[in-house]
Amino acid sequence: MNTLVNKHPIRAVSIRRVIFFLLFLLTSALMLWLLDQTLNHYFPNFIRWTLIALFSLTLPWMVIGFWNAIIGFLICLLIKKPLSIILPASMQNCEEVSFNSSTALLLCIRNEDSTRVIRHLEIMMDSLIHAGFEKHFHIYILSDSTTETIRQSESKRFEQLNQDYGQRINIVYRCRETNEGYKAGNIASFCQQYGKLHDFAITLDADSFMTAAAIARLVRMMQSDPQLGILQGLVIGLPSSSAFTRFFQYGMRLGMRSYTMGSAWWQSDFGPYWGHNAIIRLAPFMQFCQLPELKTATGQTKQILSHDLIEAVLMRSAGFDVRVYPYEDQSWEENPPTLTEYIRRDLRWCEGNLQYINLIALPHLKFISRIQLLLAIFMFLGSPAWIAMMVICTISIAIFPSTQETANGLYFYAFIGLTLVMWYLPKIAGALNVLLSTKESQRFGGRWRFSISLVLETTFSLFMTPITWFNHTIFMVSLAVGHKGGWATQAREDHTVSFSNAIQQFWPHTILGIALALTLYLSQESAFIFGILFFGGLLLSIPLAVITSQTWLGNLMMRYQILSSPEEITIPNELIPLRLKALQHRQDY
Repeated sequence: MNTLVNKHPIRAVSIRRVIFFLLFLLTSALMLWLLDQTLNHYFPNFIRWTLIALFSLTLPWMVIGFWNAIIGFLICLLIKKPLSIILPASMQNCEEVSFNSSTALLLCIRNEDSTRVIRHLEIMMDSLIHAGFEKHFHIYILSDSTTETIRQSESKRFEQLNQDYGQRINIVYRCRETNEGYKAGNIASFCQQYGKLHDFAITLDADSFMTAAAIARLVRMMQSDPQLGILQGLVIGLPSSSAFTRFFQYGMRLGMRSYTMGSAWWQSDFGPYWGHNAIIRLAPFMQFCQLPELKTATGQTKQILSHDLIEAVLMRSAGFDVRVYPYEDQSWEENPPTLTEYIRRDLRWCEGNLQYINLIALPHLKFISRIQLLLAIFMFLGSPAWIAMMVICTISIAIFPSTQETANGLYFYAFIGLTLVMWYLPKIAGALNVLLSTKESQRFGGRWRFSISLVLETTFSLFMTPITWFNHTIFMVSLAVGHKGGWATQAREDHTVSFSNAIQQFWPHTILGIALALTLYLSQESAFIFGILFFGGLLLSIPLAVITSQTWLGNLMMRYQILSSPEEITIPNELIPLRLKALQHRQDY
């Protein structure tokens, strides 16, 4: 296989894509057939075909995630050197490549806590200086802050930072007067002013943290392959004391490796770009990746929110590769501390991805790039489809009582079972990777502690999924009637969610959950049992938001190492200076 990849990379990748596309089509056809058989003679035809049409909207993201996970799991399990079939040979052995380039580290901030930002940045700079890399890097703090007090604080703090480090590593702080274009506009402004001074740029968010080794690896890989335009590093969550974040990050950590490895197998040079913890080649980025104007229905220009994927497909259309390094590589980020903050970020992504509807027909894009944009749209379009299916099924069971006796049980159980397996397979694959390896199990605190955490996270995910579906649905409706989303600053520090705030945000979820539950319970108790899988999270949305924000729950999890990341079990030296509460709590015990 390695010979095939090295000698005929284009042909090999084309074959992979054909195989993957066929697997996608066959699996989608099987699921639609199973649903049709389940509903046959169960609902009237117009309802049956409506449900089939809605379910087809949910399939792209689910089926692709399913096969990404299977392929990634098999690669990790069966291939001794997975990178040999994922990355070009020039990128696989570049540890000894010496630096011959200049790289800008772009820290993009907007109304952030400067103390928190500087702590991360100082440790990254210390790491680069200690490794002897400082002459090859230039730090740019690119502020889009709008609050005057924050701007003044930033100016003073970063001026002091320059005094402390300016003799050892170059630092520039710049605050824009207007934040046109949001983060993409911030980086575009940097490119206009400083872009020609550097070969590469590593993009960082306010919550990003990377070690010198991780930064150096990205640069060396970029130097080793002149055709590489963007290289995305695999990003994992920093250890957190927040119960919500621990739930969220645990599932993400399990699902990410196999999923990313599998997607890299067939996407190859059409890889993802997530906008941070990644390196870009500045010359083609400045020449080819200027964002197009997005026009509204009234002819007004609208700013693009989710710029990263657009920049990636533009880079690819210019003939440069976009790839992902699919290993955990000392590259971290922070995730929202509460359900309410997670929703705020998620809805911003939702609005950004829906903008791709107006961009998918951009000229000169390659076919795979258009598929990627389409998948990004379906990532959120599937949510209202799921909600509509839940409502239609519930109403139909109540209206057509005869359906209680005519359901085809075998097909029904097969359909529900396969749907759940496909939905959770990325996490299942990650869990198997851990359980099948003693070394990996120990990284997560041992098999028993890992198994307990896995059950808790799976239950949490089961409840949280319909909440996110309904959030997306409400948000899309609000956008359709003229509501503006925008770009709000995140609250990154741990905090609690009060019952009043939870009620204010989740009362629609609760009402819908109660309505679905009562209707099914009064109409058909057996359907009620299966319905819990889908409406349970809606019913529990208010207490879930409140309880997962509580300090005592996070402390309890940290004390007993539940939902702990490997960095909590064995604390890396690189993370100790961050003084993270989760790691300090671990050291105390």
